[in-house]
Amino acid sequence: MSKIIGIDLGTTNSCVSVMEGGKPVVIENAEGFRTTPSIVAFGKDGERLVGHVAKRQAITNPEKTIYSIKRFMGRRQHECTDAERNMPYELVGGSDELVRVKIDDKEYAPPEISAMTLQAMKKVAEDHLGHEVNQAVITVPAYFNDAQRQATQDAGTIAGLEVLRIVNEPTAAALAYGLESKKNEKIAVYDLGGGTFDISILEIGDGVFEVKATNGDTMLGGDNFDEVIIDWINEEFRKDNPGIDLKQDKMALQRLKDAAEKAKIDLSATATTNINLPFITADASGPKHLDLTLTKAKFDQLTSHLVEATLEPCRKCLSDAGMEASEIDQVILVGGSIRIPAIQEAVKNFFGRDPHKGVNPDEVVAIGAAVQGGVLAGDSSVKDVLLLDVTPLSLGIETLGGVMTNLIERNTTVPTRKSQVFSTAEDNQSAVTIHVLQGEREFARDNRTLGRFDLTGIPAKPRGLPQIEVTFDIDANGIVHVSAKDKETGKEQSVKIQSSSGLAEEEIDQMIKEAEANAEADKKQRELVEIKNQAEQLIYQAEKSIEELGDQAPAELKSKIQDPIEELKKVKDSDNKDEIQAAMDKVQAVLGEIAQAAQAAQGAADPGQAQPETPNEAPSDDSDKDDGAVDADYEVVDDD
Repeated sequence: MSKIIGIDLGTTNSCVSVMEGGKPVVIENAEGFRTTPSIVAFGKDGERLVGHVAKRQAITNPEKTIYSIKRFMGRRQHECTDAERNMPYELVGGSDELVRVKIDDKEYAPPEISAMTLQAMKKVAEDHLGHEVNQAVITVPAYFNDAQRQATQDAGTIAGLEVLRIVNEPTAAALAYGLESKKNEKIAVYDLGGGTFDISILEIGDGVFEVKATNGDTMLGGDNFDEVIIDWINEEFRKDNPGIDLKQDKMALQRLKDAAEKAKIDLSATATTNINLPFITADASGPKHLDLTLTKAKFDQLTSHLVEATLEPCRKCLSDAGMEASEIDQVILVGGSIRIPAIQEAVKNFFGRDPHKGVNPDEVVAIGAAVQGGVLAGDSSVKDVLLLDVTPLSLGIETLGGVMTNLIERNTTVPTRKSQVFSTAEDNQSAVTIHVLQGEREFARDNRTLGRFDLTGIPAKPRGLPQIEVTFDIDANGIVHVSAKDKETGKEQSVKIQSSSGLAEEEIDQMIKEAEANAEADKKQRELVEIKNQAEQLIYQAEKSIEELGDQAPAELKSKIQDPIEELKKVKDSDNKDEIQAAMDKVQAVLGEIAQAAQAAQGAADPGQAQPETPNEAPSDDSDKDDGAVDADYEVVDDD
């Protein structure tokens, strides 16, 4: 039976896990790492690179290396900050349009880029399990809105995965923690990743994981700490080099990003770090070098506002849960950015207790996703686990005066369904537009539009008399379905809010085809590389064998193999796999003839040498011993 894998699709890194023998197992990638950078790059001739190999070439290929794409999932241009838009790669789209990435002449939607990372994680799992995988549980930040959740689901579909469940990252972490803990507790999960921040309060016990409240910021994460360091480096450099802005040079900006990330990591363990970037740029006076020292104290000062920005959502979350910080039994830290000492200290001071350090912050979310996958698959080891999550933001519609009227309040347990009756605003109104919103502001204009649809054919009546029942339905993935029904006629309009993800079904289908084509192209490319390597090895072995056989190989055969070897040398660098294989077959055929001739020649020579050493032995015994000697000598030749 095919396994259901759990994938933590992170801003900076991704991780995949699966249930094996009743326990979740984190799977290593081909390079031996348990996490894979969420980075996609396009090399020469459109070659697609994912993960560590993409990260390694980022400095020399900044405009075609895409990182932190998760920050743009389901978001429109005007929703992004200037800092977010200042990427080495090109972002396109009008103010009200969803963000897209332009590489050469082709535009990619963020779900399409994320799908490439998901495809890589899918392959990691398949290589480990030895069979195809097509079902997954994928995690998202708890504070992701409907558009961002649908974009994630679209990414899974494009990658060839049936996304059985979208799980909030803090909830997944709680699942992983609670599976080991086995206690009845109230826990807080503080999740600061590369691009997002979440805080969730849960009650866990007897296999039930109930989220009481969640809050967060989808534009706050480790990237923001990097940006602060980048700005500081740039300003320090400009003090000595006025007029030079390193952030305007894409290659220099990529080097600054790498240096900032390294400095941030260093300062989690040391008091100072050196930032040394020779030949960072050049002007008329010659090359410029950058050499700075950043102290932990200065870093803490520069980023104090970011640390404080994580605490306000914590206050709101506790308030929504109806709890005090002192009531929390355990605080779980999740995400790579929690390694920053100032973060750990702030969390300790806020909750009044040392955070729990018994989970791996980089892997715990994927582990929780695998546990949920086990639940969905009916795994007996987790059959008693029940997950009760919540919707992070209120949902409603626009009503008279531009007001947002909520139907489902934030932190309502999902799945859920809620209906409310509305009426017309004008006499004889025959149609109404249902404007679906998500957010916490009073007025529709300040909240996020999930979509609009029309209900027509309403009987002509004075305003206020028609009864229109609007129903909101949120599934277990947190994705919204809305319907409107005229109670008199029974006429109904029902939609899954698709416009918010920005990808039409036809567009997703096209992306799936392209993803499959790319996967096939990647497979063919791997096969071509492998056969080229085999050809190189065969040429080496053939020439070495001929040299070592010396006079044992007949001269006519040694001459006969030269042409096939030369032919193989000519075609081994071509892109025609069949042509290379045919040339290899010719070399191997003549090599076989040479080996047989050498064996025969050696077999004829050895019996004569053996006679003087064993003159008194019976012929049958001599024959046996000679055969053994020939076999041993032949084995050595064959190995060479």
